[in-house]
Amino acid sequence: MSKYEDEFYTVRGYELLEKDRTILTPSMEDYLEMTYRLTQDKGYTRISDLATALNVQPPSATNMIKKLALTPYLNAEKYGIIQLTKQGQELGAYLLKRHEIIEQFLIIIGVKENVLEETEKIEHNVSSPTLECIAKLVQFLKENNKWQQR
Repeated sequence: MSKYEDEFYTVRGYELLEKDRTILTPSMEDYLEMTYRLTQDKGYTRISDLATALNVQPPSATNMIKKLALTPYLNAEKYGIIQLTKQGQELGAYLLKRHEIIEQFLIIIGVKENVLEETEKIEHNVSSPTLECIAKLVQFLKENNKWQQR
């Protein structure tokens, strides 16, 4: 039984009820996930690389990185160098894994068009417990692929 079962809230309302969680916007999550992807090789990335990867203008990327630098997830240095903190690396790894799980799920169930767009829409609205259930289902379906023949 959910602790919210008897009452309905907006999506934002449910988020605010989760007091232990630092609330990040979907855009913030996207920036952290992409920063994680881009820092895997060198340990850092630059504003220009991040802006290019996310298809945004460098001033937009700079503004978001300034906001994220106020969180415990990343450090932004002068001249556009961005490095994730240990917490940022852990969150980035989680965000990337979440993305991959949702994407695999959509592909398995037969979504053929706009998979990336659909993944982006879903991933920001799924709870960790629900994601774990989806991950188990994806793993089961991969290991037992006879169902696809039907």
